[in-house]
Amino acid sequence: MTASLPLPENDPGEPAVAVPPLPTQSAEDAAAAPPAPPTARPPRAPRKPRKRPATATRIAAVDAPPAPVTPPPPTVPAAVAAAERATHAPVDAEAESAVIPVSEPEVVPEPLPEPEVVPDSEPEVAPEPEPEVVVDPESEPEPEPEPEVIPEPEPEPEPEVIPEPESAPESDAALDVDIDIALDLDIDAAVPALRVRGLRKSFGQTRAVDAVDLTIPPGTFYGIVGPNGAGKTTTLSMIAGLLRADDGTVEIAGIDLAADPARAKRQMGILPDRLRTFDRLTGRQLLHYYGVLRGLSSSLVESRTADLARAFDLTDALGRKVSDYSTGMTKKLMLAGAMIHSPRLLVLDEPFESVDPVSSAVILDILSAYVAHGGTVVLSSHGMDLVERVCNGVAVIVAGRVLASGTVDEVRGERTLEQRFLELAGGLTDVEGLEWLHTFSD
Repeated sequence: MTASLPLPENDPGEPAVAVPPLPTQSAEDAAAAPPAPPTARPPRAPRKPRKRPATATRIAAVDAPPAPVTPPPPTVPAAVAAAERATHAPVDAEAESAVIPVSEPEVVPEPLPEPEVVPDSEPEVAPEPEPEVVVDPESEPEPEPEPEVIPEPEPEPEPEVIPEPESAPESDAALDVDIDIALDLDIDAAVPALRVRGLRKSFGQTRAVDAVDLTIPPGTFYGIVGPNGAGKTTTLSMIAGLLRADDGTVEIAGIDLAADPARAKRQMGILPDRLRTFDRLTGRQLLHYYGVLRGLSSSLVESRTADLARAFDLTDALGRKVSDYSTGMTKKLMLAGAMIHSPRLLVLDEPFESVDPVSSAVILDILSAYVAHGGTVVLSSHGMDLVERVCNGVAVIVAGRVLASGTVDEVRGERTLEQRFLELAGGLTDVEGLEWLHTFSD
């Protein structure tokens, strides 16, 4: 009878292993077999608990697919098992000891399938925009040359004709004292350059100008003289259109100032009293402003600015602000501005005041040349000698009224102009009552 070896207990975590049944031995074979020497059965070493890799098991439990399940051994019915035990005789202790101990088959655990490492799903990265490829112009393939279109030849522009400045007989390239000054309009000797009739102006109860009548032919150097407060500046301001008259008419070269002021003012150049101007500009800028304001082109303004600056000795001062000029320099600059458009009539209020003798001589030469070519100058002055020397017409105004007018010879008679002026203006006054000036306080 054969002893059944006990089946090793399966580890709960290991798959079940099927052990094949041992071969049976009959009684005759057992009797015939020589007795085996008694051997001591070695004690079974205690089994060490098998450590399972926690990480692998955890990964296998989570990520690995389920291990294949080995079917359990077939169940032997109880009747078959009893019959099998009756057939085989029990083995005595010796026979049992003679049985070669069968070592427990070492169960090699099947290698666990490596867990499939499912890579963590990376976040979808938006594709970066492809950088613009900067093509080197040298390496860029040259495009195929298009058929060259031969443009039609443009007509050659006709040369621009620069009109001469206002029908001037001579160019104003050099406005020097030795070069004549041209006018921009032909002079009609039959039409007076200035005609004033019944001019009146009052300030409150004060009658500044009272029925002034003047007739000045073209080509005349005309002076207006009178004491302080006589109405000279007020009269010239109304003639220039700077002040509106209460009554009377003013005609410039036959043009009514009240009816057509723009056209009449184009015929005049004005040097006003008190020198009100844009003194934050440079001299060059101010002359350019005067020229453009009169309708001249920029190129013509530049040319005439250079000529006037040279004539009035202002070339080195054109780049400075007018506020840095002396009174005499400012007067010369504004006189140049009054002449830049070559007018028919110059209306000048005290042009020689605060001007040095050298500059006065230059100004007189320029104005004399201007008058010699048909221009008309009307100026006010307190210098009787100057008026008598340069003017060919004069009017004496006292208390807003013209007391004498005509040529210089007609007004002065047998006396000097100063004597005649003192006579008309009542210059000989009584000096009584000032005897205290004949003694001194110390």
